[in-house]
Amino acid sequence: MAAELVRGQNHPLARNRIEIRISADAPFVAGATLADESGRVRGADGVAHPGAPTLPGIEVSRQAAAEHRLAVDLDAMPETVHRVSVLIALPATPGGPTRFGALAAPRAAVTGLDGTEVAGYTLTGLDAESAVVVLELYRRHTAWKIRAVGQGYAAGLPALLDDQGLPQAAELARGIEEAVARGLARSVPAPTTDADRSRRTAASAHGPDLPGTATAAGSPYDVQTPGDSAVRPAPPEGPAAAPPTGGPVDYTHPKRRQPPSPPAPEAPAPADGPVPPVAGDAVGWSMDERLYNQVWGMFEDLARSTAAYRSAVDFADSRLEKELDQVLSDPRSRLGSAGDAAREAARARQAQLVDQAQAVLDRDLAQLAAESEVVEPALPPAYARWDNPAWHGYRVPTEPPMAVRLGDLHLPESDPLRIPMLVRLPLERGLWIDSGVPDESRSVEAGELRHLALQTAVALAARLLAVHPAGEFGVRVIDPAGAGASALAPLTETGALDTPPATGAAGVAGTLGSLTERVDLVQMAVRGGASDALPSGLDTSRQLLIVHDFPHGFDDRAVTQLRYLADEGPDVGVHLLLVADREDAAAYGPLLDPLWRSLMRLTPVPDDHLADPWVGHAWTYEPCLVPPGSHVLQGVLTQVVAARTKRT
Repeated sequence: MAAELVRGQNHPLARNRIEIRISADAPFVAGATLADESGRVRGADGVAHPGAPTLPGIEVSRQAAAEHRLAVDLDAMPETVHRVSVLIALPATPGGPTRFGALAAPRAAVTGLDGTEVAGYTLTGLDAESAVVVLELYRRHTAWKIRAVGQGYAAGLPALLDDQGLPQAAELARGIEEAVARGLARSVPAPTTDADRSRRTAASAHGPDLPGTATAAGSPYDVQTPGDSAVRPAPPEGPAAAPPTGGPVDYTHPKRRQPPSPPAPEAPAPADGPVPPVAGDAVGWSMDERLYNQVWGMFEDLARSTAAYRSAVDFADSRLEKELDQVLSDPRSRLGSAGDAAREAARARQAQLVDQAQAVLDRDLAQLAAESEVVEPALPPAYARWDNPAWHGYRVPTEPPMAVRLGDLHLPESDPLRIPMLVRLPLERGLWIDSGVPDESRSVEAGELRHLALQTAVALAARLLAVHPAGEFGVRVIDPAGAGASALAPLTETGALDTPPATGAAGVAGTLGSLTERVDLVQMAVRGGASDALPSGLDTSRQLLIVHDFPHGFDDRAVTQLRYLADEGPDVGVHLLLVADREDAAAYGPLLDPLWRSLMRLTPVPDDHLADPWVGHAWTYEPCLVPPGSHVLQGVLTQVVAARTKRT
């Protein structure tokens, strides 16, 4: 059954010779770009378009049409190609549509050579775009996958090609338009047999006397010029030209001697073992996005492999139980050597199934571990652990990242392997570091756990400060009893806080009041379309509020304000980081249940409390803490403060 993809979804390809069929309600141009492992298209010779419709492994149409059929042979792709982007664009024709939003949603279908659909994607939501990247084919280890992209460009084909990193994108776009205008239209016929293909390829080597035009090496289809079917080679003269019975027809000219054709180059021998993983080997417009997608691709692969292993083990166990029940239900085999032999055979079959599942899991884990070894060192500071060398070369960024690392995830079957837990920015939910009393299986005391929870919050706050441009992110702290002074030292001693930590009931009320007022003002300005009317002294940078030891020092009004900030703050740039034990707020009863549910719960010690909705695994979360004795946090925060001071 074909998969119907949505934007951003990927799907494995079980075959490497495919067609991509795209249809729309008006004629459009189809093309493709071939990029390397870093996502770069080397130049115009890496673009298949109507003026140059054939590249190794892919062929596009030479005309604008309402339906296109692109031929793809992934086995013929050069080893340097890691990503193929399929694009469409509206030609600049008088009276024609200028945006895809004026047409019904275009549709792309990936099919086998027999026409069987593998995956489909309908490009909904287009409006002013006149050029779109529809799909991406990309290498994932030794296999290929397809991803629905749907990235549109209102500025048309020049903007699309420029975003692909092509130099002189405007000139290339003009060349494509000129090729379409000149009518260099050739059709892609239905697939031919291997025998036909070999004959046509051989014929093309014998010179211009023969009809037909062979494609470049590696293309899965032949290109046939319209009208070629009416042209035939001159009839042979004399019996010498008669083909041998049962052999292939000799199409060479009977009165012309041809030099022997050079031997076809041998295909490179496949490398032994899996292809070494490459950092950034995923779809994306920037290295940050490719690394982000690669990390979550690793998460998906680990979840899928573990789910398959658990399913296989469950099947083996249930089969063993069923076979043992059958042995026990038969009085003739219940006792004696026959019964023992039957039970041993059943257990052996169960062990064999488990061993097979374990071997597959071990293979997948080895590949993921190898990928992790190359990905972790390549991560930028926003995605990196605190012991990553990226932090030692840290510089205050000029642009915020698309995500930030909150910790690591792992499963019991893959304990040494850690997958970074990346969360998109800006944060859509507040965070809650649970400082509750640990269970009996842990050796951490309650007081130590509370201190560790605040240290975790400080490390997260420092990371958020470090990955934003200077002055675009601030941190405020509520510490009613002043009990977190030692854990907050990196923030206070470097001057990273906007104001000193608020203490006492008055400090709690003042901080919550000012942030609530800010949320109210920004909301009213945004809803009323009057952003210019905001007070000149209002700080509109994003703010993170750390609340320690909640609900100590909070009255009913303060609790209501905190709930308001948790619900409404993220939309206007105010984010909450709560460090609390839920049991401490038990006196409020169910009143605070919505607050706890609205926050993402994290823990200062490893805990298997995170569940993915995909396969339902219980993932163990581990926080990203600064290594003991390291001064990386102070060094990073010092640079952040210096950049902020210089900016003001």
